[in-house]
Amino acid sequence: MLLFCRLVSHQGLRVRGALLCLAASAIFPPHVLAGALDHLSDLTDKGAQVVVTLKDRDNFNSEYLYDVSVKNVSSDPLVGESLMIVLDKITNIGGHEWMAGTSESNLTRMEILGQDGETEDGKPYFRIPRGPSPDLPPYGQSSPVTVRIRNKDYLIVFTPFFRVYGMKRPPVAPKPKEGVSPLPSAMTPADKLIQLLIQKGVLSEDEGRALRPQ
Repeated sequence: MLLFCRLVSHQGLRVRGALLCLAASAIFPPHVLAGALDHLSDLTDKGAQVVVTLKDRDNFNSEYLYDVSVKNVSSDPLVGESLMIVLDKITNIGGHEWMAGTSESNLTRMEILGQDGETEDGKPYFRIPRGPSPDLPPYGQSSPVTVRIRNKDYLIVFTPFFRVYGMKRPPVAPKPKEGVSPLPSAMTPADKLIQLLIQKGVLSEDEGRALRPQ
């Protein structure tokens, strides 16, 4: 699929090519998402923000339910089909993303439920639901996607951090203005007299043209 994504990119399709890659990534195994991400921009805090809301928790199973949506903080519309969030890291109560005394990240100690797949480096990703319009408008907020995280280490207090990827909608090129034919100039009294003399047969067409000012 990576070869396919590069091919559509070389054809200059940009938005359409990226969307085709995203569609293909839904068919191929999750770990092949890298090809699609190559065509998306990291919009985190530059064009969009992730809004995370804790909706529910199951203390018995140490499971947490989040609603995660994307807020467009730019003046440009975002292509709705391109938006996805990546669970980038999980920090503990001290703000660290690595388990104490190890090189293992806290993310590896969590079970992520309902994900749409994984990036090339093993991070879960989720697609943002498409709204009523094809684009997420400027300063608008998307519908939320549900993220369920099960904490295998029951004693760890954690905070999830997400990044948002997507594409801005290219501006529509202005339509070329249609040529406007100039209005015929108003006839002067001299023109009217010459025209009358031509009609009466006093002057020929050539004589009339010679008398008109150039």
